[in-house]
Amino acid sequence: MRIVRLGSAKAAAAELGLSPSALSRRVGALEDFLGKRLFTRQHQAMRLTEEGQAFYNAVSPCLDELAEAVESQMETTNVLRLHLGVPALFGGQRLFPRLPELRKLHPRLHIDIDTGPHLEARVGDSLDAAIILAEEPDPALHSVRLDHNRVYAIVSKALAAELGEKPDKVRLSRQTFLLHTDLPDSFEAWKNAVGLEGLEPAAIDHFDSGQLMLEAAAQGLGIAIMHDDHYARSGDERLARLFEEVTVESPYSYWFVCRPRSLDSRPVRMFHDWLVKAGL
Repeated sequence: MRIVRLGSAKAAAAELGLSPSALSRRVGALEDFLGKRLFTRQHQAMRLTEEGQAFYNAVSPCLDELAEAVESQMETTNVLRLHLGVPALFGGQRLFPRLPELRKLHPRLHIDIDTGPHLEARVGDSLDAAIILAEEPDPALHSVRLDHNRVYAIVSKALAAELGEKPDKVRLSRQTFLLHTDLPDSFEAWKNAVGLEGLEPAAIDHFDSGQLMLEAAAQGLGIAIMHDDHYARSGDERLARLFEEVTVESPYSYWFVCRPRSLDSRPVRMFHDWLVKAGL
């Protein structure tokens, strides 16, 4: 299964603590036993053949069921613990509303939540895995993109009425803009989309909390440059979106990241598989 996931005998062997030749012998023995060629080999890359894909499709669910069966026979007091880094806004809006599903599926899995800074840099150290908001994760990490986003300018309804339905450079230059410290390119993307590349606002206030940005916007303290998903999930009737006809693709997405070897850890694998299937 590691060869299928990693696409490389060398990488799979490294995770298993084997030499590539030893792993190749094991694959060859399995192919001899089945009487089927399971992989095509091109340099270091290995890809499933049609027969190999059929075998994998038949066997992998059984292996998952076996792992679940073994787990179910273990002492219920034996807690599986995951140290997970999560941006607070993602946790509140997207993760926690769905966690009861995960608890029902894996009652022994418990999660320590860390909403501190520099989540990606701490993966493999103080964190087993993290959900991050980034353009591209570190290529050394295993990563799964969780969404694609658009950039919205979010304001109080009173300020939206004051600014009108069309971008006006003079009016906008008198405003305070609220920007997230981890998303520096969002404002430039938004300005370019509304045709105001040279816009210089009265002030720019920086936040490291998306939740506080939404609250500041709702209180009329400025124009928050944020993702459409944050706005939609907030359900805050005090908020409005400026210039609804403008479409701005965000440079940033949410990603699940962990060290490749961490996928062999039962807590990380449980959470990873549930997260991908749940489509958060």
